[in-house]
Amino acid sequence: MLTRTERRLIARLNTPAKVQRFLNALPYNNEPHGRATLRSFRGVMKHGCAHCLEAALLAAVVLEHHGYKPRVLSFESADHLDHVIFVYQRGRRWGSVARSRDPGLHGRKPVFKTPRALALSYADPYVDNTGRVTGYAVVDVAKEMGTYDWRHADTNIWKVERMLLDYPHHRLKTSDARTKWLRSRYKAFKKEHPDKKPLWYRGRERWTALPVGDRASW
Repeated sequence: MLTRTERRLIARLNTPAKVQRFLNALPYNNEPHGRATLRSFRGVMKHGCAHCLEAALLAAVVLEHHGYKPRVLSFESADHLDHVIFVYQRGRRWGSVARSRDPGLHGRKPVFKTPRALALSYADPYVDNTGRVTGYAVVDVAKEMGTYDWRHADTNIWKVERMLLDYPHHRLKTSDARTKWLRSRYKAFKKEHPDKKPLWYRGRERWTALPVGDRASW
């Protein structure tokens, strides 16, 4: 059962754009002291921070109350540092809500014709020293998790992570030459600006607004 505070928040965050702004204002959960977490919507509200999967699940819980399917898109990466975002449809177009330590891995406006096109918009910003998107999957969390309490549990919900890791992903082929060029450019940028992250990617007009509080590192 939802608390009064949770009900009020859900009522206020009635669009993907509002959820994205809410997540942008939350500190990123860096899991200090090596203590990994996977908090439910309720856990994020209690602790006041979220990493990518926690943010995606919060968006799924909130927007489910406003008629959106609780779907996430899971990325697989060559270096096994995967990413998860909430995805939704507006008409026939796809958009996303997301939180990340990297500016290019946040939300996207609902302008993409297919989930694959949406996933490809993350390919360039995913490239760093080791990262590269190799696959994606759109998953209805409610359908896959059944009666498991992934929405309001007071404990970590590791079963969701295991489900996403085991879920069949579509292969996403990207250019070897472009990946090599992006990685070289990324390394050059980091050498010159070790405490910052690049923002020079194409297609930024399709990104949602970035977190104001993170801009010192971009």
